[in-house]
Amino acid sequence: MSEYGVVLESGAVRFERLLPGPIERVWSYITESDKRGQWLASGPFDQRVGGRTELLFKHSQITDEVPPEAYRNVHENGVRATGMITRYEPPRVIAFTWGGGSEPESEVEFALSPKGDKVLLVVTHRKLPSKAEMTSVSGGWHMHLGLLEDLLTGSPRRGFWSRHAKLEAEYAARYADLPEPGGAA
Repeated sequence: MSEYGVVLESGAVRFERLLPGPIERVWSYITESDKRGQWLASGPFDQRVGGRTELLFKHSQITDEVPPEAYRNVHENGVRATGMITRYEPPRVIAFTWGGGSEPESEVEFALSPKGDKVLLVVTHRKLPSKAEMTSVSGGWHMHLGLLEDLLTGSPRRGFWSRHAKLEAEYAARYADLPEPGGAA
């Protein structure tokens, strides 16, 4: 299993991580605001199909590293994203819309399956409108899932910003030959 995301189809990327279980523990780090806020973004989830999601991305809560200028606002003040739960099967699957407003809405799915004393986490992000968005999302998921892995294994938290730009460049190279989602040139 590679820690790099893979393109499933136009506008969709998937990531897999094998994490220490049990499944209920991993589920709690996805669905509970205080735990999710340690690796991705805090915020309430109305845990039912049709329920509202709110994510507050405030990177100062997940890393001590100084962010690049382009990300200072996210680091210091935070950015909110809202959505709606489209699939809810605890403790195995939760999916929700992401974005909207001035940006096209995408969808994220977290799927968990037990593998002995480990849990396979599969994160799929669909309906990404461009290669640039696929690249940005891939670099972000790669880093955030690494932080989740560090939390669950008790490892020292890896640097976020010190690796972020390099990962985005790697994903841009990986996706260079792909057509734009939706056939756009």
